[in-house]
Amino acid sequence: MKQKSLFTALCLLLTISTVFAQSDYFFPANARFDPKIPTPEQFLGYPIGTLHTRHDAIVGYMRELARVSDRAKLDTIGETYEHRQLVVLTVTSPENLANLDEIQAAHVRAITPPIQEEDLSDQKSIVLLGYNVHGNEPSSSEAALLTAYYYVAGRHAEVTNGLKDAVLLIDPAFNPDGRDRHSTWANSFKGDPMVSDPIDAEHNEMWPRGRTNHYWYDLNRDWLPLAHVESQARIDFYHQWYPHIVTDFHEMGTNSTYFFEPTKPFGSENPVVPRDNYDGLNNLFAGYFHESLDEIGSLYFTKEQYDNSYPGYGSTYPDIHGALGLVFEQASSRGHLQDSRMAKVAFAFTIKNHLTTSLATVRGAVGERETLVNHQRKFFRTAVEEGKKASGGWVFGDQTDEGRNGEFVDLLTRHRIKTIKLNEDITLKGKTFKAGNAFYVPNEQSQYRMVRTMFEKVTNFYDSIFYDASSWTTALTYNMPHERYTGKAVLNGETVDRSYDGGTYASVEKTDYAYLIEWDEYYAPKALNYLLNKGLYVNTAFKKFGLKTNDGDKDFGYGTLMIPVARQEVNADLVHAYIEEATELAGIRAYSAKSGYSSSGIDLGSGSFRTIRQPKALMLIGGNVSSYEAGEIWHLLDDKVGMPITKVMTSSVGRIDWSKYNTLILPSGNYSSLGKNTLDRIKQWVREGGTVITLRSATSWAVNAKFVNEKFAERPKRDVPARMDYVTSREFNGSNAIGGSMYMTDVDITHPLGFGYTQRDLPVYRNHSIFLAPTSNPFGTVVQYKENPLLGGYVNKTNLEKIGGTASLIVSGIGRGSVIMFADNPNFRGMWYGTNKLFFNALFLGNMAR
Repeated sequence: MKQKSLFTALCLLLTISTVFAQSDYFFPANARFDPKIPTPEQFLGYPIGTLHTRHDAIVGYMRELARVSDRAKLDTIGETYEHRQLVVLTVTSPENLANLDEIQAAHVRAITPPIQEEDLSDQKSIVLLGYNVHGNEPSSSEAALLTAYYYVAGRHAEVTNGLKDAVLLIDPAFNPDGRDRHSTWANSFKGDPMVSDPIDAEHNEMWPRGRTNHYWYDLNRDWLPLAHVESQARIDFYHQWYPHIVTDFHEMGTNSTYFFEPTKPFGSENPVVPRDNYDGLNNLFAGYFHESLDEIGSLYFTKEQYDNSYPGYGSTYPDIHGALGLVFEQASSRGHLQDSRMAKVAFAFTIKNHLTTSLATVRGAVGERETLVNHQRKFFRTAVEEGKKASGGWVFGDQTDEGRNGEFVDLLTRHRIKTIKLNEDITLKGKTFKAGNAFYVPNEQSQYRMVRTMFEKVTNFYDSIFYDASSWTTALTYNMPHERYTGKAVLNGETVDRSYDGGTYASVEKTDYAYLIEWDEYYAPKALNYLLNKGLYVNTAFKKFGLKTNDGDKDFGYGTLMIPVARQEVNADLVHAYIEEATELAGIRAYSAKSGYSSSGIDLGSGSFRTIRQPKALMLIGGNVSSYEAGEIWHLLDDKVGMPITKVMTSSVGRIDWSKYNTLILPSGNYSSLGKNTLDRIKQWVREGGTVITLRSATSWAVNAKFVNEKFAERPKRDVPARMDYVTSREFNGSNAIGGSMYMTDVDITHPLGFGYTQRDLPVYRNHSIFLAPTSNPFGTVVQYKENPLLGGYVNKTNLEKIGGTASLIVSGIGRGSVIMFADNPNFRGMWYGTNKLFFNALFLGNMAR
């Protein structure tokens, strides 16, 4: 009955658009406001909850608050790919604002080693109120507007006294591009009167929907990999402040209620976070949340469904930095008004719930200030102590790929993990890490728990159900050679910072014969793409060889690029200029050869050099294609290769002129809707020499649809008891899912799709139950799971026994063309640098893979 009365009040609110109606509906009864401060409604021209507010208007209102108030200032911390501003509104007392730099410096000093047992009674609660990381979960940004107004304009004691003890950092939209995509949709389809029918277009966005950013990435998974500019800017800001509390507001299914932490005990918690975070802080703050929601009659649930495991969440990353990360989930109206199983869910009601817990968060931060301050200081002090007790650290470095080294070092330094470039060689467990390409991460540092996150492999868990990934060992995602160092000797070298780029570019001596570029460099495809765009003929080596170069005698591996000079359509000076430009762009080296006569292996005129075909690629999108995987491919090619890719909606396939393309990419999805005629046309195109690349469920579709003559491996048979209690069904079914774990495979480094790898061991990520059989062609299984392959994460025993020996990547021939089939996603979340090369090879060398 309370929810129905709330809805009745809402309808009245939407009819009477006055400042007082808004205040009475959203804010506590005792709230009093400065009339000189404009309300959101006065600034926007409409009541909150009656439209979805565009991001530029959100920023405009925050800027206006900073202009008219001595409690607030606005900082721009970055911008999105679509050039929307990322802003943070700082709100505190006028006295604190005037002394903000010292407050910030004193706070950071208190948690920076060596950590002193000093009096922290003057410390402020630093609260980062973060909103709207998923663009089509929009209620929280509207709540951010009301929260900002509440603390900037509030005259009552809760606000004026609270701001003396707290600094609020209000980030109104973590994902502005996705938000505006959704807001435009919802506003465009809003009816008058409003339509609450769930099937209405307003509640059902078109692909790719507004959840993700410009490149269709879920930014709430990006706090660890930092693949995107929004996350990079946010992490830089985060480490300037190290807040005590970070909020992460979301929306869930319309038929739900409201969720706040604690999450599911033990099974959903991150293994490096101390227990007092979960047993102490989470339960302490739950009291503030349930009291505030009880007061307005809102239903809620806790301790189930959501987890705190994966470090890339906005609610988990803070936990690994001595803060309290808090996730909130509100039943979504996915528009302005929608039917649910209990009552209609109105946009304004969803906003009110998030506003209510926003205010409760600040009340808790003020009331528990000393607890928060002491918890964070203890967190970093014990991190250093535990790191010292663990002793040693981790040595890493790829001896042939400085580009990948540079990217990994950049990630570590962005996370403020101390990293040392060693000035001496070191050998650990038979692996030699040579100075120049060897790095050391000591355990004894304040970021020890992030060090564990990057390097530790975890396979033992309290639970068998995971909302997301159960493994995130970042060194594995980069395929980064690494070993634990347990020695007593101090490893010497220079501490690196963000200025380290790992590039090896050096001007190459001009030659009239040939240039060579090693393919084992991560950014070699970027140089190759540049050269192909300039019209040069580029060849790749199918066998190893040794040759005298401008840098002396040198050995070259599989996939080495060879660019002859005399047979090009431009003169030698221009060839040299293009080589210089390509290698400088990619940050890699080229070598010049004055003779094609090798000292070992093949000569440069050998038939074992094959000419590379410039990819002319298109990717199908829309329909039921995975926008995540499509976005990962799009971003990879834009960011790492500089190569445009044509994106075609599945509904427009009939308009494609197939003669313009030689490569078709099918991300996860079911393509049966294309129809028999279209599929027959694609198959004929493959027979004529085209290359199809399928990922995950697209591979499964290709097998099921008989598009290729391949098979699945035998699926594991579940041992199901004759009778079980119904309440255990979710746990039983969840334990049989493969939700995201890491495995070791064997890659054929002599195969064109394996070119550039110097070791056969290759970690891969698996979050599916596709068991792909090795192809019948003995040379066509490029990547195969090893026996007992588990590296990290959860998988039940039955599934693990069946994974070993199955295929991760195969090539299936059709006529003169081929279908390159990935059982796994080599580009997952923009952090799998180790398997990206497989995809690059499929793109540039796929037509040679037969």
